[in-house]
Amino acid sequence: MICFVIAMHNEAEAVLDAMRISRRGDDVYEGTLYGESAAVVICGVGKVNAACGTQYAIDKFRPDAVINIGVAGGLNGEVEVGGVYGVSRAAQFDFDLSQLNGTPVGTLDGETQPYTPLCTAGNYPLKAVGTADRFNDDTTDYLLLTRGLKADIRDMECAAVAQVCAKRGIKAYAFKIISDLAGNGSTTEQFKENLKLCFENERAQLENILAGVLENMARR
Repeated sequence: MICFVIAMHNEAEAVLDAMRISRRGDDVYEGTLYGESAAVVICGVGKVNAACGTQYAIDKFRPDAVINIGVAGGLNGEVEVGGVYGVSRAAQFDFDLSQLNGTPVGTLDGETQPYTPLCTAGNYPLKAVGTADRFNDDTTDYLLLTRGLKADIRDMECAAVAQVCAKRGIKAYAFKIISDLAGNGSTTEQFKENLKLCFENERAQLENILAGVLENMARR
């Protein structure tokens, strides 16, 4: 089984519309997607919600893989609004033990570098994601993400999903659709303006995303 862990209802609509749903509960859906056994957990925004949702998905469904999909912010000219990108690694840029043990910002306790790797699938360009419980236009965050972590994309869930999956030995995949670009004006206004395009592209790519994940899993 494949389980999607998705933050917001509107990000999950493309998946749910394509699913043949056999069971549903509070923000939890089970059925088939393009003939494959699948489930969706709508976890809510932010790292704690994402971690809780991922752990719940693993405990309830025992999936072969978890897919995190949703909109995210672009940080450089390597991504474009509406573009769909695979995630090869993700870091929590609001996690900081540097004063205690000297590790770089984003490095989890017991690790030596900030990024958690994810599985990759399909022909989507691969990018690095910085995750935090912040949606803002803050210059300090931007510099940390781009100069410190060399991240291409920022979101609020991906690295938390990756961390839980890594701890539990579950394959994690993530795909992000760019809703806004740093330096192109208000992140909030861009986000609102571009959501329709992002969700149209998510719908268009969903079957290819699932096919790529299944092909990748079959090779392992």
